[in-house]
Amino acid sequence: MRTEVEELLKSALAFPPEARAALANSLLESLDSECDPDAEELWREETPRLLKQIDRGEVAMVGWEDARRELWAPRKLVQRLP
Repeated sequence: MRTEVEELLKSALAFPPEARAALANSLLESLDSECDPDAEELWREETPRLLKQIDRGEVAMVGWEDARRELWAPRKLVQRLP
């Protein structure tokens, strides 16, 4: 099976960017089989609030490269004392 997936990936990477994006979107949507029914409404309420914070300068915008570097940076584990 691994060979099948590798071949499929190789073929997909040869697609034009728009086709790759559509394929990626379809694959991600296929993983969302169990979704919180209230999530969409909550995001609909949360998004304007976040945009207002950005407009007022209350939050700092971070570029993707910096965000990715921070997300994947090794973390030091802190031992919690009882």
